[in-house]
Amino acid sequence: MERYQQTAIDKSIDEMLDLYAEDAVHEFPFTRPGVPSRLEGRAEIRAFLEANWTASPLRYQAYCNVVVHETADPNVIVVEQDATGTVSTTGREFALPNIVVLTVRDGRIVHFKDYVNVLAVAEALGRQITPDA
Repeated sequence: MERYQQTAIDKSIDEMLDLYAEDAVHEFPFTRPGVPSRLEGRAEIRAFLEANWTASPLRYQAYCNVVVHETADPNVIVVEQDATGTVSTTGREFALPNIVVLTVRDGRIVHFKDYVNVLAVAEALGRQITPDA
């Protein structure tokens, strides 16, 4: 998880993809219209990262309040964390709470369930989510 967090801070796509199995699945159970809720395989994950990391003004600087919960399955952990950083266009600081359910096999991520707080993301970007949005 620490390696994942550091590659997200660095926005290092190649290093991030090295963490995933070839057939990995990355899911976003809570998302907004127009954003995929499921990415299958490294190619889809790469395309998503390239599009989002390039366009996003959110610059992660650290992960705080990290709590790792072990599960009955030794390959699965649940992580509570806050991604903190600044918005490059405004200099405004943000904290994005989220929960991750991470499954690893043979040292690679095979399933990443990313419960991103989309309201916190919208707020960090200075946007409001309305019932019509």
